[in-house]
Amino acid sequence: MRIAVIDDERPARSELRHQLLELLPDAVIEEGDCGAKALEIAGEEKYDICFLDINLGDINGTVLVNALRTMQPEMKIVFVTAYSEYAVQAFELGVEDYIMKPFDRKRLEKVLRRCMAQPDAAARTEAPSDRAAVKRLAISSNGKTVFEDIKDIVYIETYNRGCLIHTVGNEYRENKPIGEYEKKLEDMGFFRIHKSYLINLDKVKEVFPWGNNSFSLKMKGYEENILPIGRDKTKILRQKLGY
Repeated sequence: MRIAVIDDERPARSELRHQLLELLPDAVIEEGDCGAKALEIAGEEKYDICFLDINLGDINGTVLVNALRTMQPEMKIVFVTAYSEYAVQAFELGVEDYIMKPFDRKRLEKVLRRCMAQPDAAARTEAPSDRAAVKRLAISSNGKTVFEDIKDIVYIETYNRGCLIHTVGNEYRENKPIGEYEKKLEDMGFFRIHKSYLINLDKVKEVFPWGNNSFSLKMKGYEENILPIGRDKTKILRQKLGY
């Protein structure tokens, strides 16, 4: 299970992390201290639960909810607050739950049980086989819907607020966030090498050193474009490519 903890108070983050790891020793927890970091984290990895402080320094947590839901529709959001009056606001916004500071272990256990018992959990478990049966991807571009074979998609990159989809023969602009395509294609041989790039592993042409202890790659048919590999993605990419 992957959990994001977003709070601008370091002691609060540390305490929540400590309690979470006591309850879920195998959980992978990523921390952020502001709204911008929350968006960055959500754009890089999939998370099961996000504990989100309502009173962040740069962006109010209530404003972040819609953005995070767009990026990761399946992620459960739990408000973290020191003020009980925000509990009503939490439910008005439709988040899964809320937890008060200072943190109560029993309350945290209840919140975790509620998030982990959501009815769509079974659907997520079955999703890979369902997605694997899909052979084509519907792309909305220039006022029409185009159907491209998934095997012909070379890579997808962020473009303004949407994506630029590069295929064997065409390029398309799409308004959907890259995170949505990552969810659709992750079980079909695609891997997100960087927050801005999602690639078809079968279309990788070469991987090479680039810059200070980092790597980049080129894709078949798009050899003129150099795609950076996130440092935290290099090891996983090696395993997926088998080298």
